[in-house]
Amino acid sequence: MSGVRYCGRTFSTAEIELIADLCRRLPHRLAISRALCEQLDWRRPDGRLRDMSARVALLRMERDGLLQLPPPTNASNANSRWPLRLPPGPQPPEVTCDLATLGGIELRLLQRRHSKDRDTRLWNELIARYHYLGYSPLPGAQLRYFIESPKDQILGLFGFGAAAWKCQPRDSFIGWDADTRQANLHLVVGNARFLILPWVRIPHLASAALGRLARRLPTDWEAAYCYRPALLETFVEAGRFQGTSYRAANWLCVGQTQGRGKLDRFNQFALPVKHVYLYPLAPDFRSRLGAVTR
Repeated sequence: MSGVRYCGRTFSTAEIELIADLCRRLPHRLAISRALCEQLDWRRPDGRLRDMSARVALLRMERDGLLQLPPPTNASNANSRWPLRLPPGPQPPEVTCDLATLGGIELRLLQRRHSKDRDTRLWNELIARYHYLGYSPLPGAQLRYFIESPKDQILGLFGFGAAAWKCQPRDSFIGWDADTRQANLHLVVGNARFLILPWVRIPHLASAALGRLARRLPTDWEAAYCYRPALLETFVEAGRFQGTSYRAANWLCVGQTQGRGKLDRFNQFALPVKHVYLYPLAPDFRSRLGAVTR
């Protein structure tokens, strides 16, 4: 094994052995993830440790039989599986009006990511109950929002996190080779979750929220992570959705996925084909992303 890739980083055989030794010596998973980042100097562009990415990578390494993690500190999480899906709860009365009558919309950024924070728990629960993919932790740098009415009524939710490591339609559109993609992938932010709650019936709400989000997210991201992203991406499952709101908000459909997982080299496990949508956040986005051909 010359190397394996998890969460955008290739780990050599020697590094896997080092991590496995950390798992044997250190008492809990948090200590292991932090030690991993420190010893391998795995950091975000702002210099902070990539501890969340490390935790996800550790779980995937264990799943692939490369190491043995100590039991979770919180016993209630010992048998947890992602994604988490919950049955729909009692629904409030339908919200049926137009945007003008509503008085506009607001995006409220979740200020904390601690699992016990009230807003975080509510965001996670709504996604688990009403998003078809359910709730899974977002690895790496991330921002989450509530879409609200002027009266603080929650209408929908956004979740943004790490971009896909490799996506041929996106990479061709940008003009990336493998080395340039590895150096600049952090400048692409993935729209991992977008949900309008099922009792909300407001025409054009989704595209209006996407438009407002595109104007706001770069500043929020820079405030949180000390760099400004250049491109947004998302994947829309073909046959389930038409991508109407993304097109109405001027996102560009640049192709579709091959219907296989990122670790499925032999195309043995079919996944739904998804359309790839991108939204440039600056006129010079290709230059900022280090495009090598165009």
